[in-house]
Amino acid sequence: MAHNLEIAGREFEVTDRIREYVTKKVAKLDRHLSAIEEIRVDLAHVKTARSAADRYVAQITVRGKGMLLRAEERADDIRAAIDAALDKMTRQIARYKGKHQRGRGDGKSAAEVAPEVEPLPEMETEEPAVIIRRKKFDLIPMVEEEAIEQMKLLGHDNFFIFYNAKVGAINVLYRRRDGTYGLIEPHVR
Repeated sequence: MAHNLEIAGREFEVTDRIREYVTKKVAKLDRHLSAIEEIRVDLAHVKTARSAADRYVAQITVRGKGMLLRAEERADDIRAAIDAALDKMTRQIARYKGKHQRGRGDGKSAAEVAPEVEPLPEMETEEPAVIIRRKKFDLIPMVEEEAIEQMKLLGHDNFFIFYNAKVGAINVLYRRRDGTYGLIEPHVR
């Protein structure tokens, strides 16, 4: 292992057994990416979690030269959370490697082949943020249940904006991490 490994617990005592388990599992990440310099594993027990399946949290942060990858998973058992986070991290590493090493037949990464670029002179004035895309759409009055159904039909996984016929205002429906829905009801002051 050519990297530093740090294991921390939050509201959770990291026993020697868990430390050995994490160390053994994390050592396998070196096989996938040799440029890893530091790995931090944060383990937590959330007593106030709404679901028992979300009580244990494992977050893995991998740092290396020019990269930062993070994966977090929750489960009802700390080992299951660790394994799920490691699986997610392995997929992220594969995706990272694909973006940085794929497509070159000579075995060199794009960073090695790219010519040196001189930095641009610093501008004295900072440009304001620019909106690059605008969308307009018609809102059809509907109730919350219809909005959920419409959200599913359209394949909108994160959020859906609609005109709530019950309250006579625009609302935002969103999917929560546990699969339930939340509703944002803005009020104008």
